[in-house]
Amino acid sequence: MVVKIKKKKKKHLKSSGPSVPDWSCSGRPPSRIRRGRGLVIAIVCEEIPGNMAESCAWLLVLITVFLCNLFKIQLPSLSSIVSRFLQKDAEQEQQMRADIQSMRQELSSISMMDEFARYARLERMINKMTDKLKTHVKARTAQLAKIKWVVSIVFYVLQAALMISLIWKYYSEPVTVLPSKWIAPLERLVAFPTGIAGGVGITCWLVVCNKVVAIMLYPIS
Repeated sequence: MVVKIKKKKKKHLKSSGPSVPDWSCSGRPPSRIRRGRGLVIAIVCEEIPGNMAESCAWLLVLITVFLCNLFKIQLPSLSSIVSRFLQKDAEQEQQMRADIQSMRQELSSISMMDEFARYARLERMINKMTDKLKTHVKARTAQLAKIKWVVSIVFYVLQAALMISLIWKYYSEPVTVLPSKWIAPLERLVAFPTGIAGGVGITCWLVVCNKVVAIMLYPIS
């Protein structure tokens, strides 16, 4: 007689609730958790802006304004450097000056009474060379003024584009947040255009940075 032994299936104990993995971001709990049939769907929390005072937005704007003002001070030097590369007749002008100086020394060694013809001929050459040099100097001065104008226009266009990009980037969020009591009388003005209480808006911060940088760079300007 064969005895069939029925093995009882072991029933797995159902836990009281499914284990929830740690889906927190930056140490914060997830914003919402949806539970289905034995499944856990964790939706990662949306990034909540932290303490704006710890961000580096204010420092980024300050460094940008500092570099723009420093570059503005160096515009004349930059224009001179550019003109040296573009003006190829500088060596010719120096040679003309050297020739005029040499002829004047020779003229001073000639007696006008004894060698009048040679003296007059050399004097006419000096006058002709001097007029030619003046023409070169006028042309070079006009070209240098044009180069300065172009460099200045390019700089101010780039600066305006950079400032507009900063205002666009930080239009809806403050560059930093201060205690409201520090700016209580002018809270709305300082926070413009963000409208966040205690926040420092990009427009106000740009004005402050320009004033501070102007004072810093005054000795070298």
